[in-house]
Amino acid sequence: MVDKPDLGAIFSEALAEAVSTVTGVYLDCGPPEDDTCFEELTGVMSLRGSKGGVLFISANEPCIWMLCSGMTGVPENELSIKDIEDALCEFVNMTAGSAKLRLSDPDYMFALSTPFIIRGKDVTIATKSSSQAISRVLRNGGIFLKLIFVA
Repeated sequence: MVDKPDLGAIFSEALAEAVSTVTGVYLDCGPPEDDTCFEELTGVMSLRGSKGGVLFISANEPCIWMLCSGMTGVPENELSIKDIEDALCEFVNMTAGSAKLRLSDPDYMFALSTPFIIRGKDVTIATKSSSQAISRVLRNGGIFLKLIFVA
């Protein structure tokens, strides 16, 4: 019998690795949370497959500005909104790709959609009762990213 993978840990580790690889910022993952409210910017990607879902990575604008600056080497005051949206989409893309590689179960061999951005604070995810929402917050001081995976 194959153990069910810990999707929260897999996606959290993939996000922490993606951020540290491109920015040098190391994020610690907190315990599971029930909070599925978005921050100001949310990157989204659909993971299609027999056991797919939707990946959300959300943060407030100051965190994304700071991470985008670390990622690109461009000072925050020289970045545009498009730059930070692209950076957040890249974190979503890297996280989903890394999680896909970490999941050895053939049922999790999903196809990845193009990432996109949702703008707006306090947007909440509502799902069917049969869906599972995994929520984690990764942080380092004042920098934080919220990861939500709905399966």
